[in-house]
Amino acid sequence: MLLMPQKYISVTCRTKMKRTSKDGQSKLPDNTALKQQQLPASRLQLSATGVLSCFFATGVFCLGMGIILILSAKSIKEIEIKYTKICGNCAKLREDATNFDKVCTCSIPFYLPETMQGNVYMYYKLYGFYQNLYRYILSRSNSQLVGTDLKDVGNCAPFSKSHDGTPIAPCGAIANSIFNDTIILSYKLNSSIPIKVPMLRSGITWWTDKYVKFQNPSSINLSSAFAGTTKPPSWAKPVYELDEEDPGNNGFLNDDFIVWMRTAAFPTFKKLYRRLNRIQYFIEGLPAGNYSFNITYNFPVTRFKGEKSVVLSTLTWSGGSNLFLGLAYTVTGAVTWLASFSMMAIHLMLKDRKVLFIQQ
Repeated sequence: MLLMPQKYISVTCRTKMKRTSKDGQSKLPDNTALKQQQLPASRLQLSATGVLSCFFATGVFCLGMGIILILSAKSIKEIEIKYTKICGNCAKLREDATNFDKVCTCSIPFYLPETMQGNVYMYYKLYGFYQNLYRYILSRSNSQLVGTDLKDVGNCAPFSKSHDGTPIAPCGAIANSIFNDTIILSYKLNSSIPIKVPMLRSGITWWTDKYVKFQNPSSINLSSAFAGTTKPPSWAKPVYELDEEDPGNNGFLNDDFIVWMRTAAFPTFKKLYRRLNRIQYFIEGLPAGNYSFNITYNFPVTRFKGEKSVVLSTLTWSGGSNLFLGLAYTVTGAVTWLASFSMMAIHLMLKDRKVLFIQQ
């Protein structure tokens, strides 16, 4: 390494200090704290004790949170019944396109061994249905769904217009493939005639979907508002007649339609269908006893080797019965603790070697 004489350094510095521009002005930066890099700064001084304490605390938090989440998920009561094979006759009937208008129902009895206390939710679950395909996700018209332009069907091909050129409302592959099975839960009280369990379809959607992303066209009569459009090919009714019992639940504000339009990320998914109305015999939840699902089979799945099931489940503060979050916290905590012990062992080993070196 070449060492520069002190005298040369001083001369060089003085030369730099005298740099001027052609007009005689100095080129040196202003004498401010920012331009001269004299701002106050702090430097984090990490010690082995502090780092190890932080790692141990993080491990304890993650392990504790993981155990709590797992116990919370385990406390959920859930029952799932796959009905694709049980309703096999209906499945064969619905796979035939010539039987599109025929109605097929099947009844599935089951026994609930324990009371499902609190709020109970009904879901439908699909296996092997890919809602995460790129073209499928884009096959919709947002301007149509907010009620501003029913003729905007540019992104909905091949479900944009009918054979005679009439725009489809709602258009797109997502709307055309809506889940349209009807599921009714019945309860057999004291071995008598089954009674229908009161279920609510309100409150099953996201607030932003119900009041922001989906709106009906501004009109007093929905049928006149959707004049000049036609229903999707796979629908039995137009969008303004989806719910015969509640006229306010028709059009783009139909709860089942809104739930279906929020696409799932994985091919196996479940979506909220109904929630228990806690009245009469069901104030505390679903009592133990004999039940049955009465299903009107419409949604075909055997053509793509899929399956359908209906799920009854309770919820806790942490959500449903998914163990993924609890296991993720537990694994993270265990790895953090393992790293903490490893670093502590290395630190103690190096510390002992340093003491030995000093003593020698």
